[in-house]
Amino acid sequence: MKASINGKEYSFEEGESILHVARRNGIFIPSLCRFEPLRHKPATCRVCLTEVTDALGTRIVTACDTPMTEGMQVDTFSRHVRDMQRMQVEMIFADHDQECVSCARHGDCELQDLGEAVGLVRNRFTHRLRPAAGERPVDDSATGMTRDMTKCIRCLRCVEVCRQIQGVAALTVDGKGLEACIGVGMSADHRSSACIQCGQCTLVCPTGALAERDQNDTVLDYLADPELITVFSFAPSVRVLLGEEFGFTPGVNVEGKIVAALRRIGADVVLDTDFAADVVIMEEGTELLEKIRSGARLPMFTSCCPGWVNYAEKHCPAILPYVSSTRSPQGVLGALCKTYLPKVMDLDTTRIRTISIMPCIAKKDEAARPELAQYGVPDVDVVITVREFARLLRRMGVDLASIEPEPFDNPFMSASTGAAVIFGSTGGVMEAAVRTVYAVLNGKEMERIESEPLRGMEGVREADVDLGEGNGSIKVAICHGLRNARILAEQALRGESPYTFIEVMACPGGCVDGGGTSRIKRDYHPGAYLRQQALYALDRSMPRRQSHNNPQVKKLYADFLGAPNSEKAHHLLHTGYADRSAQPSESIQANKRRLTLTDE
Repeated sequence: MKASINGKEYSFEEGESILHVARRNGIFIPSLCRFEPLRHKPATCRVCLTEVTDALGTRIVTACDTPMTEGMQVDTFSRHVRDMQRMQVEMIFADHDQECVSCARHGDCELQDLGEAVGLVRNRFTHRLRPAAGERPVDDSATGMTRDMTKCIRCLRCVEVCRQIQGVAALTVDGKGLEACIGVGMSADHRSSACIQCGQCTLVCPTGALAERDQNDTVLDYLADPELITVFSFAPSVRVLLGEEFGFTPGVNVEGKIVAALRRIGADVVLDTDFAADVVIMEEGTELLEKIRSGARLPMFTSCCPGWVNYAEKHCPAILPYVSSTRSPQGVLGALCKTYLPKVMDLDTTRIRTISIMPCIAKKDEAARPELAQYGVPDVDVVITVREFARLLRRMGVDLASIEPEPFDNPFMSASTGAAVIFGSTGGVMEAAVRTVYAVLNGKEMERIESEPLRGMEGVREADVDLGEGNGSIKVAICHGLRNARILAEQALRGESPYTFIEVMACPGGCVDGGGTSRIKRDYHPGAYLRQQALYALDRSMPRRQSHNNPQVKKLYADFLGAPNSEKAHHLLHTGYADRSAQPSESIQANKRRLTLTDE
């Protein structure tokens, strides 16, 4: 079929929208709500206006939901079309809090870009519509996120990612008319809602309506206080993520530059969370072997991902007995920073403040858990995301691209292995665990430590793992995205799971695409493959690739913990979970009604 756009003829298939045909042929039509990465086209922004002439006459239509027809003539940039587009954007701005300087999306806002695209210079409607925006809620009750509905433009991307990608359905459309905005169901506030704070919604929100809770001022207060000892650490994936905020291509390893930048802004101690990932493998691997030998309930689910833990507690509490009690690497490092580190470095524990740099918004919520504290004092004092850390460096005048890299030099908690660095990718925790479990059972290393069946981007993957001669094999599964996790949890609770061990990561792709990573305008997970492959390349370059071969981990157990899963290790490095499904949230209850889970 053929039709013309701006006087030039193009071919198209039946059912294709004007916007799709235009984009496919490189013709720009401004739009906000249409979001190709989610195949999302709610037609709510009404910005993609075009003028069409066909059998029905000449009229203005929205390009995203108007199909092309044979012989149609489309005009995308006549004076009339441009005036109409500009007026629509004026009304969106007028219904929006324009305090841009205080916005989390300042300088990275798709709405600002849209204003430029349509040539918006001044707004005629601001004083007419702005009062209605003030009726919408500003909710900062959650530990990791803020929900500022005065900035909401009702594009519905967040609703789509929460429901279709994660299967959580925590977000709803509340109100009507100018007061309509994104709500949290029947919950009193964000904190008590069905939201698990994975932060995927913050990656697709075009404005600052949904954002991470910024804690940079707290970090600056710590740095400015001469009485405090600041201990910074950063997650495995951060080294291949942060560079994007400073112009590097996705996947470039900037580990040394991060160390140098932290020292430049005044960090007293810089540690690598990779060290704690190696410790997690020692604890979780031992826990798994003990469950297998004792005939305990299986499968065992990993516990490294706080988004998954929140989901299990709020949406699927019957699965909690199957979840490993081992803390995440952040939780492990925090505990050791307040116990082991003061001992070996002769530090005053009460003066230590631990700051964790993570790709994950849910890590903020994890750090606030009462289970991860000693006598009411949190093991991790502050968590900042990759985006926050980039903002912090810019506030301090540090350009990551221009500083020279420096190595870790802490002799107690900065050594790591290849097994630890791949924690940042879906499948990495499983692969790291298999390397160590095999060595413990056989007294020797695996001949081939890279496991292709455990790698990839499929939502659910499975593999048969050979544990060596005389030890048989086990079937394991890896999943990312909570919709997939729900399937495996249901299977386990029905007693039908064929798996011994299951790795779950809440975010698609794992930590490399966590809710606190770099946000790319008009895209969603654009760097997944490159970031993932960068971690695997780092693993191959490491002199030690198995967690049990980390010399500092060996020293930790010899001098302080005794052995994996010892009484002391269990007290410091393990945790517990709670059923949080009884909260008055419509979406939680709806999920419970959809499936009755039993713990047989």
